[in-house]
Amino acid sequence: MSFSSSSPSSSPSASPSASPASAAGSAAHPLAPYGWDEAWAAAFAPHLDRGLVPGRVVRVDRGQCDVVTAGGLVRVDTEFVTPNDPLRVICTGDWAVVDAGGDPRYVREYLPRRTAFVRSTSSKRSEGQILAANVDFAIIAVSLAVELDLGRIERFLALAWESGAQPLVVLTKADLVPDATGLGYLVQDVETAAPGVQVLPVSATDGDGLDVLGALVSGGTSVLLGQSGAGKSTLANALLGEDVLTVQAARDVDGKGRHTTTTRNLLVLPGGGVLIDTPGLRGVGLFDAGSGVGQVFAEIEELARDCRFLDCAHVAEPGCAVLAALDSGELPERRLESYRKLLRENQRIVAKTDARVRSELRKEWKRRGAEGRAAMEAKRGTRAWR
Repeated sequence: MSFSSSSPSSSPSASPSASPASAAGSAAHPLAPYGWDEAWAAAFAPHLDRGLVPGRVVRVDRGQCDVVTAGGLVRVDTEFVTPNDPLRVICTGDWAVVDAGGDPRYVREYLPRRTAFVRSTSSKRSEGQILAANVDFAIIAVSLAVELDLGRIERFLALAWESGAQPLVVLTKADLVPDATGLGYLVQDVETAAPGVQVLPVSATDGDGLDVLGALVSGGTSVLLGQSGAGKSTLANALLGEDVLTVQAARDVDGKGRHTTTTRNLLVLPGGGVLIDTPGLRGVGLFDAGSGVGQVFAEIEELARDCRFLDCAHVAEPGCAVLAALDSGELPERRLESYRKLLRENQRIVAKTDARVRSELRKEWKRRGAEGRAAMEAKRGTRAWR
């Protein structure tokens, strides 16, 4: 999708006469399709007297970002929101406080985030990189054109749970699986690696599963994640109902593709909700995701409560309930090895970073995420009774 700088009145879908003050909490507000609600209006209220306007960041690009406001799409400078902390830089999905009357226009700050999807960068400094902000659903796209990598799925899920968003695993290219029985087995395999998460096979070619997926994400903001070649752009185009994003063929040998998406773009879905498309992720490093790992491996954490020793490492200790479950066949060895691997990786990251500060940030994101989802559910309930 091509975003270009424009004046506030140039967008055909904008309503120049609507003001944030008069319509901030109304469902008729021009930003409602982008996720604006009464909670965001209340958070923005202190800025109204300063003549600033709210807007949602739809793309960030080299010191500037595209922000959709009540008056349309504007290109603004990010000079005032470029701190040294990489987790506090402005990001696609943020709600910005915009000085739209100046020349150049500036983002003065952004509203406190409800959730944030963060991964570890490949740098030796073990920094975090924020991929998307204020996300309700984390859609993890997994291609069925290649052999399933359950460990990678568990890694994505740990980051998704840690972000405060609700994960959803979408198995793309389901039309390439020759029979329904085989597809059922693949779904079951992924479900064992994703307890408490819906697993949905879809085919953008045949349209199978797209109506269910569209309904699931229609009530909030979703971020689309996965490796290059997982079919994310094809899936996004199917949800959008048009070919907005460029699609390239994956290699037959390994199912991988080139990065057809190079920036993170926020797009409005015709059936409701918004979608943040992201470039393919080759590296998915954990970043202070201890609680996320625990949620992915909830059955192991539950077993560990019955271990004889509180600090049991589940290696060779007597009275270890986890090892007993392994011996009985109740717990697959692959799950335990994956759990150990992600725990070790996360512990190394935490040891190199200020875990306390990161933990406080995440607690705040999760609290706000819970509030946002509660408001969304209440809104859905109100609509159902009308």
